[in-house]
Amino acid sequence: MLAILCTTIGALNAEATLPEIKGWYAGLTKPWFNPPNWVFGPVWFMIYVWMALGASAAWDNRAARRTFFIILPVNALWSLLFFGLHRPDLALIDVLIYLILLVIWIRQLWPLHRDHAKLQVIHLLWVSFATVLNASIWWLNK
Repeated sequence: MLAILCTTIGALNAEATLPEIKGWYAGLTKPWFNPPNWVFGPVWFMIYVWMALGASAAWDNRAARRTFFIILPVNALWSLLFFGLHRPDLALIDVLIYLILLVIWIRQLWPLHRDHAKLQVIHLLWVSFATVLNASIWWLNK
């Protein structure tokens, strides 16, 4: 069930993102460290799988479950802000909130299921990179 929920969020994000890749996004100035577009889909797919696994493993912990269900809409909002509304500035605020929530979730998972928490650390590293990328795109195109 959680895997379906997470991959559905991923599909909705792709729905907002894909039409803009060759349009609006292609016209933006990007930093030198911007990865090729094809990298994002597989990375996020794995992250959504890891999120579902982490949520399943910690399902009995109410605090971790609540944080997970707050993280999902914050995650989905980023694509709508950045790609849907063409607002890297608002997306940057969203991703900063996402980072904070992710740190909280990792701290909640760590004593419960360390292996799943470690996967979320990889998730945190990716989102940290994405935050720098988002900030750079905003700065270069403001």
